[in-house]
Formats: sequence, C-alpha cells, structure tokens
Amino acid sequence: MRILLVEDDPDLGEAIARKLRGENCAVDLVDNGIDAQHLGETEPYDAVVLDLGLPGKTGAAVLAEWRKGAKTVPVLVLTAREAWADKVSAYKAGADDYLTKPFRIEELMMRLRAIVRRAAGHANPQMVCGPLVFESQTGQFELDGLPLKLTAFEWRVLSQLMMRREAVVERLDLIERMYEGDADVDSNTLDVIIGRLRRKIGASLIETVRGRGYRLTASGVAA
Repeated sequence: MRILLVEDDPDLGEAIARKLRGENCAVDLVDNGIDAQHLGETEPYDAVVLDLGLPGKTGAAVLAEWRKGAKTVPVLVLTAREAWADKVSAYKAGADDYLTKPFRIEELMMRLRAIVRRAAGHANPQMVCGPLVFESQTGQFELDGLPLKLTAFEWRVLSQLMMRREAVVERLDLIERMYEGDADVDSNTLDVIIGRLRRKIGASLIETVRGRGYRLTASGVAA
C-alpha cells in the first residue's frame, strides 16, 4: 500500500510512518493542509491518514476539496477532537473512518487495512487466488497453507495484484504504488519483482498482459 500520512506533530508523524513502513507500506508524510491537498490530487494513494488541525488548511477543508474533485481514496481521520460535532463534520466532508488520539497503533493498522479492503470492493478480509491466500487484516500471505516470506516491494506488488485479482493492473499503477514520493524510481525494478514473485508463488499465477501490465489469476492453476 502507498499511504499519504498528514500529521503536524513531527514526533507522532514519524512514529506512525515508521510503523507503516514496518508493515511494508510506502509512506509520504506531510505536516500541512496545502501540501496534503496537492499530493492527494496528483498522486495515487491506497489510503490517507488525515489530521484535522493542520496549518495552512484544515483537514476537513482538504477532504471536502478532494471529494468535490471526485477523489475516492479512502480517508481515515486521526485527531484529538472527540466532540460529536467534529465527527459529524468529518463524515460529512467524506471521511471513511474516524480515530481519536490517543490510540493504539495496532488499531490504526486494522482500521486502515479495513477501509482499503472495502474500497477495493472486498467484504471478506480473507482473499484467495488458487493456492495463494491473503489475510488482509494482518497483511499476511500464505501459499499452500504456509507463510510466504516477501520483501517490502514484493508485498506491495502482490497485495495490489491480489486486491484486484483477475483484473489487469497497469504497469504504471504498480510502479507508482511501490515507491514513496521522494524515491528514485526505476521501472525495471517491477520486472525484477514480478520475476521473484513468480519463483515464489508459481509462474502460472501471474499473467503478463502485453502492453498493459499484469493479472493475478487462478485460471492457469491445475485443479
């Protein structure tokens, strides 16, 4: 997953970013509403963690602008504001979930994974493609019932393919969701990652769609 994290408390922002990266996520961290609105409008994210009390522009105003512009990225509001009126305002602006500070980082991860899964159209947290199983609430993959060990890049690519299994995922989409905003992007890295994934899960599960991208499919797996 590629996550936009908007938090003006530098210590808290860095702590959350470290946890997200430890869960294989690519994270872009900003501390103000102006940069948040720009990134949300120009970069592809799987989800946004958004504080409300931001300098430059409030989180609620940023969110309202995204929704006005038909941006459908799932948004988890993370704020110290506990008043019912603030929650109503956030949901009216287009929030998908609301978590108040202080909080457990484990709860943040569970809520974040849930809104990403729902946004992708999956009601069941367990996703299956042939012998491959993805437990979306823990972020764990299994192959033939055994845990699958993946690097961060491998996890990001495979989770994107699994969320959209049996559909073609464009190369550019996969590349953009592999990297953080300030990373040096190498498009050849995707080919290397796909090759490693095929060796780990079986070549028949990942189909190349020439000129477009890749599809995770169980159609080539023997019954």
